[in-house]
Amino acid sequence: MEFNPNNPVIKLLMKGMHLNETGHVDEAAETFLQAWNEAADDFEKSISAWYIARQQTAIPDKIKWYETALGHALESDNESTKGSFITNLYSAIAENYKLLGDIEKAERYDGLALASISQPIDKGPFYHGTRADLQVGDLLTAGRTSNYQSELVMNHIYFTALVNGAGLAAALARGEGAERVYIVEPTGSFEDDPNVTNKKFPGNLTRSYRTQAPLKITGEVTDWLKQTPEQIQQWREKLANNKGEIIN
Repeated sequence: MEFNPNNPVIKLLMKGMHLNETGHVDEAAETFLQAWNEAADDFEKSISAWYIARQQTAIPDKIKWYETALGHALESDNESTKGSFITNLYSAIAENYKLLGDIEKAERYDGLALASISQPIDKGPFYHGTRADLQVGDLLTAGRTSNYQSELVMNHIYFTALVNGAGLAAALARGEGAERVYIVEPTGSFEDDPNVTNKKFPGNLTRSYRTQAPLKITGEVTDWLKQTPEQIQQWREKLANNKGEIIN
């Protein structure tokens, strides 16, 4: 299973986030708990438990739910719950043990957090969505203008391990060409996309990455979940209303 905004549990979590942001804290807590109760696998349970942990007021309860999230994340076979999500959980547990005054356990989890920091371990395959007409063997490079802020020249080239995410990027890309999703191979090191990692959701659930090295096109896919015109318009409105600065 991969991250999908239409997943019923993810939709509940997004609803809970909105309730929390608008001051309906008790309703948000109930919604996060509903997501936990409806979660069907380790992927869904780990994310739901993370949100429940953040809602707790008592430190021991926070630790209990963060450790629950960690246990399910470690058991999950979903790449989305690895890497920065695991680091995030180790760090949160360490911080709460510090608040309890349990320095021994805090140092243990700090050490686990530090040991978990590394280049993303995602093996792909990787995809890049665009409207450009390209060929196998072509190289995608940084230095192009952003699809979301036309005055911004990007220092990185972006890609994802989720074909549907690349399809959405293609639909939102500037230009009049057909939506294209290419299979790409990084030619150098890459990192989690900081514009999405540990933002609304913990870790890098969308498996989005960036690199300053070229991406080599090795193929093309034509089958992905297409968004409806209404959904695309909603995404465009979200992007237009997003006042956050792009980390470049």
